[in-house]
Amino acid sequence: MYDGIIPLYKERGMTSFDCVSRLRRILQTKKIGHSGTLDPNVDGVLPICVGTGTKMVEYLMASGKEYAGEVLIGQATTTEDLDGEVVSTKPVPAAIDEATIQAAMAKMVGEITQIPPMYSAVKVNGKRLYEYARAGETVERPQRQVTIKHFTFLGTRYDEMTQTQRVRFTVGCSKGTYVRTLAVDLAKALGYPGTMSQLTRRESGGFGIDQTVTLDEIQDLVAGEMMNRYIYPVDYAVKGLAHHALTDEQWVSVQNGGWLKPVEMSSDADRVVLTYHDDAKAIYARRDDVYKPEKMISTK
Repeated sequence: MYDGIIPLYKERGMTSFDCVSRLRRILQTKKIGHSGTLDPNVDGVLPICVGTGTKMVEYLMASGKEYAGEVLIGQATTTEDLDGEVVSTKPVPAAIDEATIQAAMAKMVGEITQIPPMYSAVKVNGKRLYEYARAGETVERPQRQVTIKHFTFLGTRYDEMTQTQRVRFTVGCSKGTYVRTLAVDLAKALGYPGTMSQLTRRESGGFGIDQTVTLDEIQDLVAGEMMNRYIYPVDYAVKGLAHHALTDEQWVSVQNGGWLKPVEMSSDADRVVLTYHDDAKAIYARRDDVYKPEKMISTK
């Protein structure tokens, strides 16, 4: 039985569910979840939670993400990426200069409002938006506030033959951000239809792409009985929070959901990870001048 977090490298052409399904077979466990869906045509970091690690999904999802991508300026699609049908085109008669592009990107940094694309998993009236889209129906989409930490220009290439332009970028953003929509909105700000032509998630849940392992590598590690060396502890998801090592007496109380007084704690932070023999057991939050359970990780 495995417990912890695996920073998976999701390859293009697979859904996030495909990855979870295959891992259930490789690891021979049903208790697996992922933190933050990646579209089939997007590759990169997909943290996978196994065993008690599944209790940490919300904490991994709350962390920021970073992507490297490209927007194709001059055409729009139904899905805001190259998987969709082209619905709008407008020739770019001459290359848009770098200064103009960077100025448009700078205006999109900070807290912004996004409208999720129709081809997305957001639910409206109990149905996914993509279900409405596939049925040819339209529905009012809820706006959402997201934070763009940085939107950085990497380079651009103009194609005189097709009269389109490609802009490469990196973006650091909060959970819930649709980078497809951000790319399309950048093209709109420059006066053209646009679509996301490439995207890689470079960071998620505190993991960088250099820490990831592929499904094939995981299969080999399991066969070689070395998988435990590559699973990060449950605690990794909350490594940024204050920690408190429980005494034997406190552990008995915590096992039963007992509260802790501030004077009993080694930290006065609002949220504290409680450990026993160096294993994360619970996350407690300070409320009404007492620490109460926010998340029980393990009582064993």
